[in-house]
Amino acid sequence: MEQSYMGIIKGICISKERGTEKHEVEEAGFVKDWGIQGDAHAGKWHRQISLLSKEKVDAFKAKGADIHPGSFGENLIVEGVDFSSMPVGTRFVIGDVVLEMTQIGKECHNHCLIYKTMGDCIMPREGVFAEVITGGHIKIGQEVTCIPPKADRPYTAAVITLSDKGAAGLREDKSGPAIVEMLKSAGYDVKETLLLADEQKLLEKELIRLSDQRQINLIFTTGGTGFSKRDRTPEATIAVCDRMANGIAEAIRNYSMTITPRAMFSRAVSGIRNNTVIINLPGSPKAVKESLEFLLPNLEHGLGILTNRENECGAPSL
Repeated sequence: MEQSYMGIIKGICISKERGTEKHEVEEAGFVKDWGIQGDAHAGKWHRQISLLSKEKVDAFKAKGADIHPGSFGENLIVEGVDFSSMPVGTRFVIGDVVLEMTQIGKECHNHCLIYKTMGDCIMPREGVFAEVITGGHIKIGQEVTCIPPKADRPYTAAVITLSDKGAAGLREDKSGPAIVEMLKSAGYDVKETLLLADEQKLLEKELIRLSDQRQINLIFTTGGTGFSKRDRTPEATIAVCDRMANGIAEAIRNYSMTITPRAMFSRAVSGIRNNTVIINLPGSPKAVKESLEFLLPNLEHGLGILTNRENECGAPSL
């Protein structure tokens, strides 16, 4: 049985418009797959609810910061819980409401007033985000039960298509949806899909976010692996990986060579960042399908070793 942890709701904050400071309320309605009723950040996305630990807020206030509930843009302030130490996928049960953590921290695009005053802000590194799994009402003072993710939950995945024409709306992306369909059929939980221009720094940024903040198990890229000067997917992948796993890319390339000799022109690589496997796939829908038909039957073993679900012999870890 997974160990659970308890906390207490000490603050509930909302704002009607984005870019405005949130204000405290005594209770709020939570809507499934949407967020808090009346809060500007509610919507069909993975950052419906933001949470902060009261202990982190108090420590920052002790440095002389003039702050109050909602100053960091947080929806829920919880005492007794260190959110930043918990893995993505952790569930928070508050009465009838169930939230699931989807991201740790966020990028600070425009430094807030707190940062400009204090030279620091805790939300980008200490705040976490969640989706509403089950709706209901929450009041200040309610208990929060934190339940770690199940060890046998499906692996999470993200798909990134690299295409200048696709990003500009001049070409339909068929490869990305093909990957998503095959991943779902294989039992993966696809969390995000992105369509980006062939910009190395932009791809690096998204790979880092998906690996570090969203803790995605598997990221597939499609496109940008050829000889064109704009093809920078391998370079971006190498730049963000801690370790390379090019046996995967080489195996795909060798298999593809049995179908077409043009596979020799692929510069695709594969690697690992923290607990995330990143794999470059070709750009064409046909090549993507062929690659995944070859790869997917064996890929879970590598993911299992990386995430400690399996040992080197393939047996479940104790």
